[in-house]
Amino acid sequence: MTEHTETMTALKEASGAVSAAQETSPPAGRKGPPVWLDMDQKELDDAYDQAKYAPNRDQVLRRNAANSELARARLGSPQRFAYGPTPVEGLDVYAAKRSNAPINVFIHGGAWRQRWAKDFAFMAEPFVHAGAHFVAIDFVGLEETAGALMPIADQVRRAVAWVFRNAARFGGDPNRLYVSGQSSGAHLGGVVLTTDWHKDFDLPRDVVKGGVLCSGMYDLKPVRLSARSNYVAFTDAVEQALSSQRHLDKLNCAVTLVHGTCETPEFQRQTRDFAAAIRAAGKPVTLLVAEGYNHFEIAETFANPYGACGRAALEQMTLGPV
Repeated sequence: MTEHTETMTALKEASGAVSAAQETSPPAGRKGPPVWLDMDQKELDDAYDQAKYAPNRDQVLRRNAANSELARARLGSPQRFAYGPTPVEGLDVYAAKRSNAPINVFIHGGAWRQRWAKDFAFMAEPFVHAGAHFVAIDFVGLEETAGALMPIADQVRRAVAWVFRNAARFGGDPNRLYVSGQSSGAHLGGVVLTTDWHKDFDLPRDVVKGGVLCSGMYDLKPVRLSARSNYVAFTDAVEQALSSQRHLDKLNCAVTLVHGTCETPEFQRQTRDFAAAIRAAGKPVTLLVAEGYNHFEIAETFANPYGACGRAALEQMTLGPV
């Protein structure tokens, strides 16, 4: 059996399990049996469906795209580098004015589906003006991997490794490399922060000096039980390998975790539980709760040096808002 066939089989099995649960869901108004914590299948599915809690999603995404065009007009086009052999394996660098500057690598969200680094240029300005390089990476989406998450995680890790090894090409300081991410990008950011860089990439264990992760998923078990299994090929091995909360022995930097008060209950709980797990492991963590933000609005605070995410990221790099 080929790897592609195995992935498709896993995806069909996962999809069938979720579909069967949905077909046996109780009539409207009646709660079904618990699937995760005290949630029945519908409640769990809704808790991993941002549209249920953020009806202005499309409006915010259009605003992000428009603001990214404005940011590129002010900053100029980014430097574009390839970190791997396939066309999608590229990254955009919005360079600071000074050399040997710290670097923030941003990992975008979007339910692990294809989105583009260019649409996150709106976040770059506060970093560039404060004296840091802002790097937005492109990577494949689930549409191109038959639902497999491991190829996506592999590309993101290789992108971070490339930035570390090639920082001098754009005037970056590899010893001041930080990672940020939002939503599924925060999930991938957690995977990056719990990577064994020495074993897997022959790099220092502390490649990443800090991370700001916003509204992410850090244990995939409840995600696997939700309707996301309709398009993600979850397996036991994937769940274990890509649940960063289970690999805190590899965490070598301070982490700031952020969520908004208007997000789904699961995205709030995932953030709280990850913070508690890091704290219990005796490692530095800060939990920030942003009042009044939903899942898409909270990402915009990366573009604000006084916003929850933007301020946290600049403070990690010991850069103040300007």
